[in-house]
Amino acid sequence: MSGSAVAVIADIVGSRGLDDRAAAQRALDEAILRVDADLPLARRALLPIVGDELQGVYDSTADAMASLLLLRLALPDGIECRYGIGVGTLGEVPSRAGALAEGPAWWAARDAIEIVHALQSRSIPGARTWIVAAAGADAASARLSNAYLLARDQLVSDMTARTRRLVYGRLQGRTQAELARSERITQSAVSQALATAGAGAVVEGFRQLRAEG
Repeated sequence: MSGSAVAVIADIVGSRGLDDRAAAQRALDEAILRVDADLPLARRALLPIVGDELQGVYDSTADAMASLLLLRLALPDGIECRYGIGVGTLGEVPSRAGALAEGPAWWAARDAIEIVHALQSRSIPGARTWIVAAAGADAASARLSNAYLLARDQLVSDMTARTRRLVYGRLQGRTQAELARSERITQSAVSQALATAGAGAVVEGFRQLRAEG
């Protein structure tokens, strides 16, 4: 085992029903690159593995949650992912094809994405992200984080594409005036869109994730 870390497995929601799967993958790849450039937190950025699945590695759940929030905001309408976050030890299995990702963090991430898929399909359609702590990891922190993620995901799921762009900009420190110019709308329209979407809570939650100490 190579030590404790956070594994993330993502899959594209409704990938089989997309009109242009290749275009969707390009848009997803571009969004991942943008997020990694704007906030380089990933130890290993999300990369396609097989089919509609991607995998990445982070040093902490706070880093993973911050990065995945930006990714949700960066994706265009019609392209969404589910995210399973696993906390535990990571390892690799040698293979003639190269090292294979292995270990409790990956198994926990797999369990997490199955949970969020079930939540989305049954009672909480806005759910997109879940955390599972492997044996020996901090399960209490995972539960608290999941309570936050449920509320955050619902807010983001209800946002329009424009509002997501505005919130992304606010998370990057852009002023409402700057955002108004880029969107070619008034500053009051920006303020109203952010307030209506509950963006203040999303921005403050992000600030807490990025706070040191």
